[in-house]
Amino acid sequence: MSTRSAETHDPTILTESEYRDRLRELPPSAKLVAKVLETDAPLSQGQLAEESLLPDRTVRYALNRLEESEIVDSRYSFKDARKQVYYLRT
Repeated sequence: MSTRSAETHDPTILTESEYRDRLRELPPSAKLVAKVLETDAPLSQGQLAEESLLPDRTVRYALNRLEESEIVDSRYSFKDARKQVYYLRT
C-alpha cells in the first residue's frame, strides 16, 4: 500500500485507509481476490481462480464487486490481447 499527501491526490489511486474501508464492506471472496492481487498482479481471471482456489464464477463475482467499489481496475493483457488482467488501484 502506498501513502501520499493530500496535495498530490490522484483520484484513481486509493490511500491505504480508503482501500481498507472499501474492502471491509465486501464479501470474503472479494477480500481473498484482493489479497492475491496484493502479492501477484496483474492477473487474469483464470490465474486468480488458480491462485485463490476459488471457482471461476466466484472469482468473477468478486471482481465485479471489487470493480464496483473502485478497488480493482483492469486492462488488456500485453501477452494476450484477448484477455483482461486485473490489478489493485493502490
